[in-house]
Amino acid sequence: MKLRAWWVILLAAVPAGAADRAPEPETLQFKTRALEALVAAVPGILRTYHPETGRFGRKPFVVGDQNHVFPLAVAYATPGSKNRYHRDPALLAVIMAAGDALIEVQDPQGRWRFDKKDGSYWGQTYMPWTYSRWIRAFELIRQDMPADRRIRWERGLAKGFAGISGSGLKTVHNIPAHHAMALDLAGRVLGRPEWRQQAAAFMHRVVAAQKEGGYWSENAGPVVRYGYVYVDALGVYYAATGDAQVLPALRRAAEFHRRFTYPDGSDVETIDERNPYHAGMGEGAGNVGFTFTPEGRSYLAAQWSRGGGTLKPDAAASFLQYGVEGAVATTADEGVFALVEGGEARAATLRRGAWFGVLSAYTAEIPESRWIQDRQNFVSLWRQGPGLLAGGGNTKLQPGWSTFTLGAMEGLRHRAGDENPAFRPEGGLRHVPQAATLRAEEAPSLVLRYGPAVATVRLRLVDDRRAEIEYAVKAADLRPVFAHLPLLPALGAGLQTAGGFHGELGREALALDAARVGSWVEFRGVRYQVPAGTTLHWPVLPHNPYRKDGRAEPEEGRVELRIPVEPDRGPVTVVVEARPE
Repeated sequence: MKLRAWWVILLAAVPAGAADRAPEPETLQFKTRALEALVAAVPGILRTYHPETGRFGRKPFVVGDQNHVFPLAVAYATPGSKNRYHRDPALLAVIMAAGDALIEVQDPQGRWRFDKKDGSYWGQTYMPWTYSRWIRAFELIRQDMPADRRIRWERGLAKGFAGISGSGLKTVHNIPAHHAMALDLAGRVLGRPEWRQQAAAFMHRVVAAQKEGGYWSENAGPVVRYGYVYVDALGVYYAATGDAQVLPALRRAAEFHRRFTYPDGSDVETIDERNPYHAGMGEGAGNVGFTFTPEGRSYLAAQWSRGGGTLKPDAAASFLQYGVEGAVATTADEGVFALVEGGEARAATLRRGAWFGVLSAYTAEIPESRWIQDRQNFVSLWRQGPGLLAGGGNTKLQPGWSTFTLGAMEGLRHRAGDENPAFRPEGGLRHVPQAATLRAEEAPSLVLRYGPAVATVRLRLVDDRRAEIEYAVKAADLRPVFAHLPLLPALGAGLQTAGGFHGELGREALALDAARVGSWVEFRGVRYQVPAGTTLHWPVLPHNPYRKDGRAEPEEGRVELRIPVEPDRGPVTVVVEARPE
């Protein structure tokens, strides 16, 4: 295995005469290199510091800019022959000023403005990511602070955590889980044992809420990317408390994320109820919650071997402060894996050569919340080299992302500037099924029920260069009926069709009718042989819940292949062929 810059897997020595015994497990070690990475990152953080205000970052100021207090505090508190920042008075002064800046912008309840860098304001909040880092920093530096500064910090932190205790732990969700982790730390540091008891009780609720498959849900089915928040919160809590009830949940979560990660380390988005596809590891590079079990350390080792070997300062600080080095579990890839819950297959992954496919059988009613996406897209196809080709997850107000639509698509669309849209379609459109059945065979298939209509989609990985996606519909009560294959975009990539179109994918809109598409589309080194009547549309934009007006940029959109399906006429097939390099 190729070693990365800051972590190492060591094979234990096998004593002479022990060849007939199983080898000792591999061991993941990371702390020495993590400290080196953190020390190397400090100058860059300090370059963003404004001594006149104690704030970090560029304008406009948001409280999240002050999250640097934690990695700086770990650098200050961690001894090491190559750590020039250990007990550095100048660094201590920066950390104290950064916390003072947080106190200055607290409101009487200890909340902060929730501002974003785009200038939008989302109300007053006990920002969880900032409060947790502030209390962790205080624990590390408080003994070295002047008495007056220490008392001022204690009062500011107590004000905020009193609010978190009173209002922040109501329902199991990723943010309250993070709040509970921080509340436990605050209870210990500020001498409030009742907070620790409250945090423990909530964390036990978090563990109980974990699903059989090893994930957490915020509506129906997994919320993959926010699963890392739960793992991180439980991990720091476990490091601080040793609460044995947490460990099995961390083990199950590690196995879930290992199964639903693409071979390049990106998260599988197909089953995620909140987030569409994001290329690269991001939070999937791992956090300290994965270090407490062999399964979790195996996941980390795999991710880091894929190119996630550079830790950000915040993660490096957490691994240093809380992480546990140790044995790595052995793992094996399988051709077809089914995630089974309640005796039923709910999702499947399949690998063959350079291909990796995913099918999801998680369905849900259309939620009114902007944060929970419509469960509309059920198939993803990934290939070594270009990465994710088709699928890309779910959104709202965009039927072009759906695996099937029955009825007029105009009944569901985003309206510019609408900050509080109605998310249910008009005119009888069906773009979300009410039920799904997964058949986890060699060529897995899904049976999707849209009212009285039954739709089927099947994924075949034929050989190392060819895959097939088959669509069929029976007894549809609405017309027209389409299957949709959303392709992941790449601006500037060549796009050509059998119908004579040759160009590059740009930011401008593109619509190709069936004649201009013809029998195939070639894009990103892959040819899609398509059924007669297929049209192409770009950009098919999502609703972005993280912008108040929901707007999206072309980079967030999809190249939609819109495929007519005649009900009760048998299946139509898209053949996906990797072109010779």
